Amino acid sequence: MKNRQSTVSNPVLSIVIPVHNEADVIPTLLTRLDLVCRKIEGCVELLFVDDGSRDNSVAQLLRARDRYPGVRVVQLSRNFGKEAAVTAGLESARGDAVVLMDADLQDPPELIPRMVEAWQKGADVVLMKRRSRSGESWLKRTTASIFYRLINHISDASIPVDTGDFRLMSRRTVDALNRLPERNRYLKGMFAWVGMPTVTLEFDRDPRLAGKTKWNYLKLTHLAMEGITSFSTRPLRLALILGLLAAGAGGLFGSWEVIRALVFGISTPGYASMIAMITFLSGVQLLCVGLLGEYVGRIYMETKQRPVFIVAEDSDDITQPSLTQLRVAGNDQKH
Repeated sequence: MKNRQSTVSNPVLSIVIPVHNEADVIPTLLTRLDLVCRKIEGCVELLFVDDGSRDNSVAQLLRARDRYPGVRVVQLSRNFGKEAAVTAGLESARGDAVVLMDADLQDPPELIPRMVEAWQKGADVVLMKRRSRSGESWLKRTTASIFYRLINHISDASIPVDTGDFRLMSRRTVDALNRLPERNRYLKGMFAWVGMPTVTLEFDRDPRLAGKTKWNYLKLTHLAMEGITSFSTRPLRLALILGLLAAGAGGLFGSWEVIRALVFGISTPGYASMIAMITFLSGVQLLCVGLLGEYVGRIYMETKQRPVFIVAEDSDDITQPSLTQLRVAGNDQKH
């Protein structure tokens, strides 16, 4: 790809960083990003999307604009969740390519020039695969591995294992993502569904620089359910099969008891077998109803047509979207 002239309003690269209470890491993050941007020919837009921070993250970023002209701060009206913040960043980014990365510096910004080089050679997506995951517990690594293998088995979209949001995407890839109408947004699945020619680079993920992760196991479980229900209907089919098997087992058991009583004169004493069967069938019914409820709930949220995000303020309001232009989503996943 040929080098090109660029301005802040027409950058070669946008680096989108969702922020939620990251005041402790912002000074180091800006310093490292500045050194990285000096290695990239053309203007780079540093697009920070503040997702309702309650510390002085926004104040630090706004002050940084005097020192780093490429910094742009989009403030959401409240905490809409990381998926919504990333969506806001993708829709606001102006670059010919867009890099997504976390603010906690677990994704080393020093790798961005390698990503840009791969993009310039023709890749639409440069995916960063974690070779190691420093700072993560054995339980988190194991459950993440199980989840990705499960969702890849039951869905049409193949999500690479040991990958996160850290990636570079070409403008046509970002535009394709922005056209997707989902209101319940599971971005890793959406990235995989869009496809495009992809190059994978491996890296060692660093431990979090400061603060604590905003993700607990409850939120991760919610995100996993979002991914499964957004990209597969096979759980519904599984529930149907399970119901048929339970009904068949109940019918066979009842028929056997009748035959024993009428033919052999043997009756099963007590109610233990009946209670066990009722308990089993009740559990199957509750499981199926709960699963169906997950899908119905998502349909309900889709029909409400609420915005994924609302921009309260954009430090560069040239392209600030109106409310009627905002993408809509049904769930409010919290950081």
